[in-house]
Amino acid sequence: MGTPLTPYNSGESKKEQVATMFNNVAGTYDFLNHFFSVGIDKLWRRKLVKLIGKTKPKRILDVATGTADLAIAETKLHPEQIIGIDISEKMLEIGKTKTRHLPNIQLQVGDSENIQFAENTFDAVSVSFGVRNFENVNIGLKEMRRVLKPGGKVFILEFSKPNNWLIQKLYYFYFCNVLPFIGKLVSKDARAYTYLPESVRIFPDGKKFVELLQYAGYKNIECIPLTFGISTIYIAEK
Repeated sequence: MGTPLTPYNSGESKKEQVATMFNNVAGTYDFLNHFFSVGIDKLWRRKLVKLIGKTKPKRILDVATGTADLAIAETKLHPEQIIGIDISEKMLEIGKTKTRHLPNIQLQVGDSENIQFAENTFDAVSVSFGVRNFENVNIGLKEMRRVLKPGGKVFILEFSKPNNWLIQKLYYFYFCNVLPFIGKLVSKDARAYTYLPESVRIFPDGKKFVELLQYAGYKNIECIPLTFGISTIYIAEK
């Protein structure tokens, strides 16, 4: 996929830079996330959780869990255990505060490209708005497949690019102008909210991402566009 886009122009790896970025914006992340999406991100996660629930998973791994919004939503499915991993310690600190009264959620520092669990451990693996931040998407997809039980499924919610030309123009204007301006004012990290639209623009969405899932060994792949294609849910089976 060529040289990966990185948040900062530093000598660190993309993984290290992404961890730094999310540590920098952790305190304002939840507010800005819901503000920029006008709350639609909550509807997207609700849709994702409903689809996960159809598989009746007992053990769920939530990759790039951040402040644990998706992991918390997944408790409605009453699984035995939800484990959330993320490379940002400060995001996890906030997530642990939010989940302190939810005993079936366990949050820990973890690398999506080197998951510290054995093969065939989880019934479902989820990730929301995190795959495009992987340093190596192919390795991350293969790792998630490795820890799935046979027949288990990965559920991925990620930004995508609208096909309608008018929606696309409005989308990019908002993403490339409004979002960075407000993000800079509130988070004090100007680069974090210019990196976001850049990462969405170059991410291989739709059919291209389905091809990546196929290459990683998944089968029975579904691609479900949401809200004019602004985001997409991908479901794939081990």
